[in-house]
Amino acid sequence: MRCRTGHDPLQWQGTGIDEIGIDSATNKTIVAIDPRYFRPTEVDTLLGDPTKARRNLGWTPKITFNTLVKEMTRHDLAQAQKDQLCHQAGYPVYNHNE
Repeated sequence: MRCRTGHDPLQWQGTGIDEIGIDSATNKTIVAIDPRYFRPTEVDTLLGDPTKARRNLGWTPKITFNTLVKEMTRHDLAQAQKDQLCHQAGYPVYNHNE
């Protein structure tokens, strides 16, 4: 992105977690990566409690848990069938377990 003067407002230096964005006008670091805010790529257990949303917002789910499971299963099965057809035709297939 360029500013009105036509020059890039940030100059990028470094790569990966060491990459920073420096304000070209002041030479100050404006953007830096802080590993404290990294999230794990895989979470073993995902739990949620909708009590607060129900109590404070009056929220109610539009579908039941059983319906959600059925929809997720149907989607996964359809994706597996597509993958199988692609694999049988000799096309590369994304490995969902990686």
